[in-house]
Amino acid sequence: MGSQPSGTNGSVPGASAPGTLAVHLDGPHLRPEQAAELLNVKTSWVYEAVRTNKLPCLRIGRHIRFTRKMLETWLEHQGSGERAPHP
Repeated sequence: MGSQPSGTNGSVPGASAPGTLAVHLDGPHLRPEQAAELLNVKTSWVYEAVRTNKLPCLRIGRHIRFTRKMLETWLEHQGSGERAPHP
């Protein structure tokens, strides 16, 4: 039986494959990597869009963070041609 609970097989809950991390996009603050996955773009695009003020973000110290709602609002405004409000 070992020291692991039955049925876990030593895997991390939510991980898709051994050695990979599960990305939970429903958390309150998303990292640039998570925002890139949600928007289906490269992480470098997210950093460039933030740098040029095309993509709104939260700055927490030197960290860049996003909320899911912030990104959803920004996406909605992309089709209409108007800029999404910055927080």
